[in-house]
Amino acid sequence: MDSRNFIAAFMSAPALVGLLLFVVVPFLFAVALSFTNLRLGSPLPLEWMGFEQYRRIFSDPSFVRALLNNLVFVVVVVPLQTVLALVLALLLNRRLYGITWFRTLFFMPVVFPLSLVAVVWVLIFAPGANGMMNAFLDLVSLGNWTPRDFLHDPYFALPAIMLTSIWQGTGFQMVILLAGLQAIPAELYEAAAIDGAGRRQQFWHITLPQLRNTLIFVVLVTTILASRLFDQVQIMTQGGPNDASTTVMFETVEAAFARQQVARGAAMTVILFLVVLLITRLQRRVARQEREVT
Repeated sequence: MDSRNFIAAFMSAPALVGLLLFVVVPFLFAVALSFTNLRLGSPLPLEWMGFEQYRRIFSDPSFVRALLNNLVFVVVVVPLQTVLALVLALLLNRRLYGITWFRTLFFMPVVFPLSLVAVVWVLIFAPGANGMMNAFLDLVSLGNWTPRDFLHDPYFALPAIMLTSIWQGTGFQMVILLAGLQAIPAELYEAAAIDGAGRRQQFWHITLPQLRNTLIFVVLVTTILASRLFDQVQIMTQGGPNDASTTVMFETVEAAFARQQVARGAAMTVILFLVVLLITRLQRRVARQEREVT
């Protein structure tokens, strides 16, 4: 091994050790537990169950609903949050007086803890005509809005959580996209302007192609974060009403800590990991195919 390879291995060793100890080993431990009947406080001996735990999970209507809710959440939140973050990044990528304050303002929700954000939005979604969201919708509808209890309505509980998550997380994607925009050489826009290209043409033929890798990274990270949705559900709806807003992470925590079904919770985490891995692999394959076509 030459000096360069040795230095590279030495510098990456702490990260690899941390990845092994805190990701790989716990995941393998969870896989092993998922094939047992481990339950804290149970007098029954530990037994090997094979795939029986997974069969029971997929026959549970609450878990199936949680998987569907996770899928709907990802399909809705990831595109909306990415587009909104791109729009904000384009607006803030300008040399205007006080632009730093606007960037700070839009990024500020990311700094707040999710628990605090969820509590604030619980107040915003308060039921009755005096609730902030109900009052706003009544104002814009010119008095035609009927007040609703958003967080206890099976049709509005999950969309309310989506709105909360988009508001809280858009600033993170915005900062990444803003960095990508600032890395695009100004000479490309100058050359396009000389050739007579307008702003719309510059956006489609310069900005988006140059942001391709950044957008792929943002979509992948947003998908992973959206798939492990828990805090908002725990604080705002408790998975209700009638599992309308439950998620895989919420079901996992409920099984492992509330009901002390450790093996069941471990099996749910394995399923969630495989689902997220499959989604990200599909996204990467689609992105690779688009890159090859272009």
